[in-house]
This record gives sequence, structure tokens and C-alpha cells, in this order.
Amino acid sequence: MALGIGCSARPGRSRGNRTGAWRVFKPVFRHNKCTKCGICSMVCPEGCIIEQEDEFMIPDYDFCKGCGICAEECPAEDIEMVKEEK
Repeated sequence: MALGIGCSARPGRSRGNRTGAWRVFKPVFRHNKCTKCGICSMVCPEGCIIEQEDEFMIPDYDFCKGCGICAEECPAEDIEMVKEEK
């Protein structure tokens, strides 16, 4: 399969490659001020923030690399980046 310029892999291609183990900080979703806007999910470069049945978002820590984009872009400031305990 040839990849063209600007091509990206379809979602789910690396589900077996759990990349969250080397994270230094992790996002903690408080759900105190969350408006359920879904921006955190839209901006996550790993696509690892998923919607629960109650419509709140949660990260899949097996794949979250701790980049902090979700916390930075959350308009409600309801996501806190905390140091990962190993």
C-alpha cells in the first residue's frame, strides 16, 4: 500500500500498541464544570478520549501520552494535568 502526501492511517490501526506507559503527566477529568462540549475529544491527537453513557468524556490511559492538549483547550478548565505515579 503506497502512502501519498498528507495521508494518515485509519483509526484503530495501532490499538495493540499501548503507548501510555511512558507518560509523565496524565489528564484528570474532574467533571465538575464540564459542559460536555466534546472539544477535548476533538483535539486529542491520539483519539483516546471517549464518551461515556452519561456523555462525559474520559481518556483511555492505555493510549494517552499525556500531551495536555485536552486540558489546554478545555473551555471549562475542567481537566487537570497531574504527575503520573509509577
